[in-house]
Amino acid sequence: MAYDNLKLNVDDYLPLRDVVFNTLRQAILTGEFLPGERLMEVTLADRLGVSRTPVREAIRKLELEGLVIMVPRRGAQVASITVSDLKDVLEVRCELEEFAAKLACERITELEKKTLKDAEDEFENAIKKKDLKMIAEKDVAFHDVIFDATKNKRLLQMVNNLREQMYRYRIEYIKDFDYHETLVTEHRTIMDSIITGDVDTAKEAMRQHIYNQELIVIKNLKKQEDEAKSI
Repeated sequence: MAYDNLKLNVDDYLPLRDVVFNTLRQAILTGEFLPGERLMEVTLADRLGVSRTPVREAIRKLELEGLVIMVPRRGAQVASITVSDLKDVLEVRCELEEFAAKLACERITELEKKTLKDAEDEFENAIKKKDLKMIAEKDVAFHDVIFDATKNKRLLQMVNNLREQMYRYRIEYIKDFDYHETLVTEHRTIMDSIITGDVDTAKEAMRQHIYNQELIVIKNLKKQEDEAKSI
């Protein structure tokens, strides 16, 4: 159960209510709390070692962000990931990533090329270990090298605004272990084309990379919906 692993992410510079909010938010985004799972104030407060007030405030903020919904007679629960929301996020992500691949081909430095290779090595090591959290982190790191190589501050700002929503979907597609070998192949194609400055291949490889993720997450969401209906 997610409550068993939940720990307060202490930050001396933030008010307690914000620390609780960030802790619960991260647990949802990383999949520690599953879609549909109830968030019980008393249990959360006990587990985090705080009063119910900051937990209640955190849940309200999570509701405003769309990560939590209030269900009559059940209370707060983690919002489901919908196909519509997925498409909205990935459509934007695809355009940003494809543009980033183009700019990276034109602007990447020799040092950044090495950094990109190192990031891919770390990603592949995480794949071998089958550690989902580590895979997600190394996947983010790989793409961040590409974004940094664009030298475009506005693009980086737009990516950061979407980062956490993208992370939630990223967790969903890396759960599919059958896709991991394809993920590695896609990453290598993207990396090689950026390093050699092959803009057309980089853009197409990135677009296919995002499209494949959309297909996998939609498949998994539909499977979850079918299982829920059969209960």
